[in-house]
Amino acid sequence: MNVVEKRLLREVADLHDMPAGAYNIRKDGQGVGRQNTENIEIKTKTDKPGIDIIIKPGTKGESVHIPVIITESGIEDMVYNNFDIGEGSEVLIVAGCGIHNSGSKKSQHDGIHHFIIRKGARVHYVEKHYGEGEGAGERVLNPKTIIEVEEGAYAEFELVQLKGVDSTRRSTEAKIHKNGHLLITERLLTHKKQYAESDMVVELLGEDSTTQIISRSVAQDDSQQVFYPRVIGMNKCRGHVQCDAIIMDRAVVRAIPEIAAHHTDAQLVHEAAIGKIAGEQIIKLMSMGLTEQVAEETILQGFLK
Repeated sequence: MNVVEKRLLREVADLHDMPAGAYNIRKDGQGVGRQNTENIEIKTKTDKPGIDIIIKPGTKGESVHIPVIITESGIEDMVYNNFDIGEGSEVLIVAGCGIHNSGSKKSQHDGIHHFIIRKGARVHYVEKHYGEGEGAGERVLNPKTIIEVEEGAYAEFELVQLKGVDSTRRSTEAKIHKNGHLLITERLLTHKKQYAESDMVVELLGEDSTTQIISRSVAQDDSQQVFYPRVIGMNKCRGHVQCDAIIMDRAVVRAIPEIAAHHTDAQLVHEAAIGKIAGEQIIKLMSMGLTEQVAEETILQGFLK
């Protein structure tokens, strides 16, 4: 791998070398590396671009890395990935896409990811988006995620986009069954004229199903952000939606959390806050010897952790 490819993999998947466990690496629309383990199988789809990731029941302490990198201007890539997380398993899945565009044409990666998290399983899914390059061509990422959390299963989805993506439209749909839990955390930073939209629907179908959605974002310059998280309670359940944003310069942020109860024992809460950095925070850090710029960056980094 060259320097650009190594940097992209480090940014989106924290990879400094090939991982020890299962992995599939996709570059410029083609698979360039794969490894299976005894308990995790990755198969190429035969009817459309993408892969099937099959994790055997009872698998413990293993990981899967499935990063995508785009290094050529003008690439438009689309994948369909299915994840079957076996009953009683506990795994880490690290995905994400990095785009290096130094040309004048748009580079784009879209993905439809379908998760079935079977009874009693636990999965931590991390998806990072990153863009770079000095060209005028756009860097575009549009992921769609469909999640089914079966009885007693636990899913944590960590969605991060902190640099360089010109446009993103994220769609997330989830269904949670009896005693299932889904935690979604979004962290986002936009600047210049970037646009980011997140449309999310979580249905709490089973008794004692729960969800927590946490969104933290920073909008700078002339960028725009739209968050539309919805939680629908169809049974005795608990749901909490929280959107917090820092707005700067001439940016625009819209947060539209929605909750809908279809059962008398549904307990649903939503909250949203948009504001600027408090002046006293900057003054306090400057009194400790930081410049105003460094103080501001320190506050933003802490907010997005």
